[in-house]
Amino acid sequence: MVKTSDAIKIIEKMTSSDPELEALVEEASINAEVAQLIYEARTKAGLTQKHLAELVGTKQPVIARLEDADYEGHSLSMLQKIAHALNQRLVIQLAPIEHEQSA
Repeated sequence: MVKTSDAIKIIEKMTSSDPELEALVEEASINAEVAQLIYEARTKAGLTQKHLAELVGTKQPVIARLEDADYEGHSLSMLQKIAHALNQRLVIQLAPIEHEQSA
């Protein structure tokens, strides 16, 4: 058996036999990705969390929570406000689930 140090492959192998665990990992992955997208867009625009909060009509701690990978409360309306404030367009896409085939 070939050993790997690729964390993603290790997690996929550990969760593939447990659909509930696999769903939790997928949700955590999405939350982290959204948080990272908000952070990158904000910093690319040269804005502080406080400035973005002012543009969106909220407070700095709200932006800090949205940029936290563990935060699970992302709302579509808030993401749209952030995208607008950053002169961006929010794109949401449904994609087919890819199943890896065992070799």
